[in-house]
Amino acid sequence: MDSNETSPFESSEMLATFLASTPLLTESWRLCSQANAAAHRSFVTERIGGVVYVAFSGVQMAVGSDPSWTNLVPLDTIADDVPLFPSRRSTEVEEPALVHAGMLNLFFSFFKSFQNQIFAIMENTDAKAIVITGHSLGGAIASLCTLWFLSYLRSISSAISVLCITFGSPLLGNKSFSHAILKERWGGNFCHVVSKHDIMPRLLFAPVQPPLSARLNFLLQYWHLSMTSSEFGKLAIQISEQEKAELFAFVMAYLGAAAAAATQDGERSLQIWFHPFGSYFFVSEEGAVCVDSATTVIQMMHLSFTTSSAVCSIEDHLKYGDYVYNLSLQSLKRNCVQENVPDSSYEAGLDLALKSSGIASQESTATPAKECLRMARRMGLKPTLNAARLAVSLSRVVPYRAQIEWYKAGCDEADDQMGYYDSFKSRGSSKPGMRVNLNRIKLARFWNNVIDMLESNELPHDFDRRAKWVNASQSYKLLVEPLDIADYYSRGMHRTKGHYIQHGREKRHEIFDRWWKDRKATTVKENHERSMFASLTQDTCFWARVEEARDWLDSVRSESDTSKLAYLWDNIEKFEKYAVELIKNKEVSKDVLAKNSSYSIWVGELRELRELKAKLQSFPPQFARVVDGGVVP
Repeated sequence: MDSNETSPFESSEMLATFLASTPLLTESWRLCSQANAAAHRSFVTERIGGVVYVAFSGVQMAVGSDPSWTNLVPLDTIADDVPLFPSRRSTEVEEPALVHAGMLNLFFSFFKSFQNQIFAIMENTDAKAIVITGHSLGGAIASLCTLWFLSYLRSISSAISVLCITFGSPLLGNKSFSHAILKERWGGNFCHVVSKHDIMPRLLFAPVQPPLSARLNFLLQYWHLSMTSSEFGKLAIQISEQEKAELFAFVMAYLGAAAAAATQDGERSLQIWFHPFGSYFFVSEEGAVCVDSATTVIQMMHLSFTTSSAVCSIEDHLKYGDYVYNLSLQSLKRNCVQENVPDSSYEAGLDLALKSSGIASQESTATPAKECLRMARRMGLKPTLNAARLAVSLSRVVPYRAQIEWYKAGCDEADDQMGYYDSFKSRGSSKPGMRVNLNRIKLARFWNNVIDMLESNELPHDFDRRAKWVNASQSYKLLVEPLDIADYYSRGMHRTKGHYIQHGREKRHEIFDRWWKDRKATTVKENHERSMFASLTQDTCFWARVEEARDWLDSVRSESDTSKLAYLWDNIEKFEKYAVELIKNKEVSKDVLAKNSSYSIWVGELRELRELKAKLQSFPPQFARVVDGGVVP
């Protein structure tokens, strides 16, 4: 085995054992049980040490017959216009992130009370972490609440830790939804506990057709009543053995097809509507194993389900308390018994993970399950090695940056007094301009590759919080984004696509903005960081704002509608005030104030327009009007 790789199943099994040894699972399940036994459609909150738990009840209304239960809807915002997945651009060809409409409706019914509770927790406690948990449909609500909370925390740059733990939760969204969570690096914030027999997490691999939705409605009612009173549930809802068998066979057929399609062994035309996201914690009587590859999750769901039966698939949904309770005992027992241990640590880890999955004793599934686990290698040391290689690559692109800095210095001292931005914008076919443009493109390729690797989980989890890379990306953005803006306007892209900030800004700059905003720094470090970049304009979109302000001035000269004129003047005055404040605080580079820069020209044109406006106001209204900036008596 490659020395650069570690056994994914030493890691996966140890991760599962570690999680089982903490209070997280036991406390989460305890509170889920309380929520299930409490009032209909409720959640409970409790603080334990520095951790606050919010647990959602799995007892929701039986919505299997609701038409929305079969629909997938877009998830651009989750509540109160909180944007999700901002690193994904709307121009991407990929299908938008979609979620289950019925579960989204359930989330909305809880959202206001949950939001108020979260705000109260953050205001009145010094909690270091929040665990959001739920059983059954409560798990789906917990996941959506966690997504909202993660988005909210990002908007306020909070460092509080968030973990979502679900038990027997149904799938929630499509493949794009799963990918979007992965790209935001939120996969590690979700842990889905799934037993090897439970049908609920596997239900939505099958299409919710009318016969299935009717049975699902009865099944949900049975589960909900059993959560509050097991005996009452069995008496109140009767599901025949034939109905159980038909439901089991129906889901099994589609689950098998999904497992084959996930590895491209099945029909490529098969549409898998729902995809897993985050980490999956598969539990059995023998232990637990944790995996985070979506393909492996689907395969494991199928292989473990083949060892089940129609009755077990329904009853197992109510047994998570037993699994959680037995996990620590099973871990101790397994660690004390060491027989037939393979010489290879990789094979030993693989065998231990297979045994923990609970399907090692089934000959028909043990071999494919072992191969499935073998192929699902975690990245091991690769993220660290990739980061080290990127550091070497960064040193190789330093000369490109240095050449741009020399170009900037030359532009700022040139006799034409145009400055860095305007010199590059009007560069034409000059050799220095062409060379700088080529370096600009090379640097963009390097940083785009960094973003791609990060979104593909090929870099360490904390990569975007490491000072080296946060500072390097900020330095790059401050120096090069003005050139990107200049290129955008020199090619007239604003006339076809719209202005740069709304329609032309590259994803990498938006991401680097967030890295810089989210950095954890002391005041001393911040002052040092400011001094590093002091010679550059701190607002990297400043020149794009100048271009928009020039447009507003041009529009004022030709606009006759008084309400539109008032709107234009308001925008102009706001930008003027903003620019003066930047200059006062010494947060602009010297090219901004160059005699022939776009900003200096704009200031002169604004002054002339105001003088013209003042002259016009001295004439009676019936004797003067403005036409294209001229006075006509």
